[in-house]
Amino acid sequence: MPYICLILAIGAELVATTLLKYSEGFTRLLPSVFCVLSYMVCYYSFSKAVMRINLSVAYATWCGVGILATTLISFLMFRQNLSPMGIMGVFCIAVGCVLVNLG
Repeated sequence: MPYICLILAIGAELVATTLLKYSEGFTRLLPSVFCVLSYMVCYYSFSKAVMRINLSVAYATWCGVGILATTLISFLMFRQNLSPMGIMGVFCIAVGCVLVNLG
């Protein structure tokens, strides 16, 4: 169950971050409202996940998967490019996330 909460937190964070882009600085009502609601679901789910998962592991997983998925979303949905140095940075984050989970 705690990993389901963590997955839900990651999914809600990805939705919220994407809606943050669509909210245009919180000037558009619907994307702004759903963005805030998604962040509320995200933090509530994450708080439930860390009751049973070590905080360091949960946070590293949440951030690592979030960064990787957000990078992919920004590339696919918003056609934003990433430099080779940026790609290397995202790769290092992924490796670090795996190492924290293995440790």
